[in-house]
Amino acid sequence: MRKIRVGDSVKVILGDEKGKTGTVKNIFHNKNKATIEGINTKIKHIKPIQKEKIGKIIKFDAPISISNIMICNKNGITSKIGFIFLNGEKKRILKKTQEVIQ
Repeated sequence: MRKIRVGDSVKVILGDEKGKTGTVKNIFHNKNKATIEGINTKIKHIKPIQKEKIGKIIKFDAPISISNIMICNKNGITSKIGFIFLNGEKKRILKKTQEVIQ
């Protein structure tokens, strides 16, 4: 069971985007990185390949290291994640508030 999942609300705790919150769009487990909606947005210029084609400018959210983000609840409280067994099921909880994460 992974600590951070797609759809979780997270807050950036290190780097240029420190303090911003967003939702996890994608996780790359082999690289320990995640893309977060609206965070670490980059611009890429693409040259035309053929003479008839035109170039493009693409905006995309670049991955950020999982160690630089922390999960937050509805009230904006950031916390580490712990695990607990409730009724025979393993659940994720916020360590600060002992609140179960859905």
